[in-house]
Amino acid sequence: MKHNKKRNTAFIYETLSRELTKAIVDKDQGRKGLVLSIIKESFTPDSPLTAELQLYKALLDTENAKPAMAERILQETKFAYSKIDNKSVFDAQSRVIAAINKNLGQNVWSNFVPNFKSLASVSAIFNTKMPVKTKVLFEQQIIDKMTAGSTLDENQNLKTIDNLTYHSFIKKFNSKYTDLLQEQKDLLNRYITSFADDGLELRVYLNEELSRLKTLVQEAKKATEELMVAQKLEGVAEYLEEFRKREFTDNDLNKVLKTQELVKELAAQ
Repeated sequence: MKHNKKRNTAFIYETLSRELTKAIVDKDQGRKGLVLSIIKESFTPDSPLTAELQLYKALLDTENAKPAMAERILQETKFAYSKIDNKSVFDAQSRVIAAINKNLGQNVWSNFVPNFKSLASVSAIFNTKMPVKTKVLFEQQIIDKMTAGSTLDENQNLKTIDNLTYHSFIKKFNSKYTDLLQEQKDLLNRYITSFADDGLELRVYLNEELSRLKTLVQEAKKATEELMVAQKLEGVAEYLEEFRKREFTDNDLNKVLKTQELVKELAAQ
């Protein structure tokens, strides 16, 4: 199936998420600001793109469901999609596509999105012009995924990506981004997706992660015999506690990423 990924709302969101991650890792504040601006303007709570994105997630994020439940979720999702104004979605997509091309460049569309095949399948299900037989086949694929868990064949996903583009991405990723800690990747992922769920998942994650970091920092403070080091660690513990009392900002993100790295280094000593 020939698929126009620029008209796939979930793909637009995923590729912007990856572009934001790269900008944060590269410490490119200018580009990070541009990506954030596009995400915030395009995926507001009342945006048609946000409404469509949530329906994509309803299908793609469901795992280990019983067949009857998966079928019901699919039907309810299709019904909800039928209530969305297609023209509003198309116009909103056109605006975000233009913003990406103008402010970020065409290379953004080459970002590697691992679940591209699943995104294309859901898009086909929502496409009213898709032949009935083809649509049913795609629906069965999604139901199989919803009932089988997250056991997608990675190699199968990669076949949907042009080999040259994929290998180019992997080469760049391996040289720049593989040194990220798993906890840093988790934080970045939740920070990015916070624009679609009004920060709910990020706040839940931060509540646990900040407690973990603060505990480890305080333990390191007790273990050190150097006064200056102890004072600095106390300062770290204090600003970790401050995050709970106010809105989480971009600067806070950078501080937590650095604290995660600090804690890892302290544990290795």
